[in-house]
Amino acid sequence: MSQVPEERAGDAGDVGETGDTGDIGSAEVTAAGIARLAGVGRAAVSNWRRRHADFPKPVGGTEASPSFALADVERWLREQGKLAEVPLRERVWQQIAGHPAGAVTALVHAGCALLLVRDRSAAWPALAALPDERLAGVLPVALEETLTERLGPERPVLTPTVAALAPSVSLLRGAAELAAEMDGVRPAFEFLLGRHLDANPRQYTLTPPGPASLMAALATGGTASPAADDTRAPLTVLDPACGTGGLLSAVERPGAVCGQDADHDLAALTALRLALSAETAADIRVRSGDSLRADAFPVLAADAVLCHPPFNERNWGHDELAYDPRWEYGFPARTESELAWVQHALARLRPGGTAVLLMPPAAASRRSGRRIRADLLRRGALRAVVALPAGAAPPYGIPLHLWVLRRPVPGERPAGELLLVDTASEHTGQGGRDGQGGRDGRDSRDRLDWPAVHTAVLDAWTAFDRDGTLAATPGESRAVPVIELLDDDVDLAPARHLPPRAAAEGATQLALVRERLAETLHRTRELTPAPVTEPATAGGGPAGATAGTTTVGELARAGALTLHAGGTGTAPAGAPVAVLTDHDVLAAQPPSGTLPDGPPEDPVLLAAGDVVVPVLGGGAAVRVVDTPAAGAALGRNLQLLRPDPAALDPWFLAGFLRATANTRQASSYASTATRLDVRRLQLPRLPLAEQRRFGERFRALAEFEETLRQASRLGEQLVQGLYDGLSDGTVAP
Repeated sequence: MSQVPEERAGDAGDVGETGDTGDIGSAEVTAAGIARLAGVGRAAVSNWRRRHADFPKPVGGTEASPSFALADVERWLREQGKLAEVPLRERVWQQIAGHPAGAVTALVHAGCALLLVRDRSAAWPALAALPDERLAGVLPVALEETLTERLGPERPVLTPTVAALAPSVSLLRGAAELAAEMDGVRPAFEFLLGRHLDANPRQYTLTPPGPASLMAALATGGTASPAADDTRAPLTVLDPACGTGGLLSAVERPGAVCGQDADHDLAALTALRLALSAETAADIRVRSGDSLRADAFPVLAADAVLCHPPFNERNWGHDELAYDPRWEYGFPARTESELAWVQHALARLRPGGTAVLLMPPAAASRRSGRRIRADLLRRGALRAVVALPAGAAPPYGIPLHLWVLRRPVPGERPAGELLLVDTASEHTGQGGRDGQGGRDGRDSRDRLDWPAVHTAVLDAWTAFDRDGTLAATPGESRAVPVIELLDDDVDLAPARHLPPRAAAEGATQLALVRERLAETLHRTRELTPAPVTEPATAGGGPAGATAGTTTVGELARAGALTLHAGGTGTAPAGAPVAVLTDHDVLAAQPPSGTLPDGPPEDPVLLAAGDVVVPVLGGGAAVRVVDTPAAGAALGRNLQLLRPDPAALDPWFLAGFLRATANTRQASSYASTATRLDVRRLQLPRLPLAEQRRFGERFRALAEFEETLRQASRLGEQLVQGLYDGLSDGTVAP
């Protein structure tokens, strides 16, 4: 259980008030960073700036987005009692975010230092004992030797100069201490890199761990890595559009990893990420440059290629690459950049090698690509197309496809069937709010049952790859004869070729649904609240009129409750942890998310009696955690209030927090979203006995509301079942 006193607590091993990670120097922090340090919303930071004349003045940034000296902010927060101590990981991250040369440069410097700490562990203590100026002077020589030994002379990571390292010395010391605290350089770097990627979601297109693991498993023969007793030679794996290295990191213990990216900074981060991985083999070859225009590995014959190519690129080299020998299956149209990446991947495979690419669904059906798709099928290069659920990877609003390809072996007969798998609707929870998915796919992502998707896809591929065919499973998978697909469209969208599922509801099942609906409607009538016939208080007026009011922020400072922000944390390997998402709170359903694997970071775990509030959207939704939901992790965009049972009744708290006027006055409005500042929510000061009286009424209202929801779900199920049954003949008219 994660324990966070009052506003925000440090992790075990955090630095103390004096700070023992060295001088933070000129590090700057934005308002968002201050909010993260103090565990509050950005609106609270704006209020502090307006209300406190001694709040630190901006030292940089812009008028709309000023930055502040981290040391001054930290000192002010402590003096105001809003910060007891800064977690080491937070201190190091703020130094990266506020680095004068930019966060990417700071990450590269930190990664170089972590590599030195690991590979020259005996020498690091002596180096760390040097004064800052002296350390900056001697580090370049040591880093040059370490980087060349690990990444080779043609690496994208340049050895930083003395002048470049000068503002980074305290950061490097902090990164080394963070590695000691997090039990390794890899978790430390993954944490810092993850924070940077989370802080810049629109700047990077990432492949989440779930799809990355599945792609690695498909490409390497059913498992993400060879078994311990596997006698096969270690694999050579290539990612020609490696980004930050997520796909290459998912392959455990390969013989060699090769990566290329057009962005030099991303190539550098990938190289360091792979070098810092204890599981990665010594042969790491990462280059910068456009793989289509300037291939860094022109003679490579890889065992596996993994790729999440850029989608819908028009400027991919169509004009200058017309006669390139890689277009063995046809010259891609200008609008078919993804098919250029498919053929590049096939060209870099050894005969019999496997490539797995994450593709937009349009690539399976666009008419401009039908001739290339047809030739891929005729020659047996395309082996499977898998439709993933929406939310599996960005862009999150559409169900992306995986293409599994295999370079033909000369003299072998081409495969006669293509495996089609559709997981797009089978492994997600209920529909989005009001029956619609989220605007950016967030709802689908949070409800995705990724372990089920992984198992379903891998089971189907393993059987098909072994036997060359697969028995059809209605609505899920089918091995389709290639001849059936070679029509005028060569449409490979799985849903168009799979046999339909059996009718969801026959007459007998519909009768049971109708019976349950009738029982639920009867229960709804019993729970309908009676008219109010007595005043809310003995004084004859509403509680807020006869008693003083307080705010959640004041209650937190008094110790009557503690606040916890959700959205962070990772699950230990092999130990899945459920996540309560904001959609779950709004839909009043059990936790449907899953905590991602990654570097150790404790999530906030729910306990019975906690009160959970969504902070986005401006809706009035509050949930009191019950025993079945206890132990799940708190998802992003949620705030948890943990009341002291001796001071606050949770149902009383939840009921007053949900009042429309309360949420309206505590919300801030931006151009694209409404955000709730939970600390500004108000409730009356009442004795505990009176709180419990209100709480019982609020609990009864919640039960009535849940019964109404159940009746609505059953009604929708009955109506749709009747439509389907009348249409397919399982129900008589």
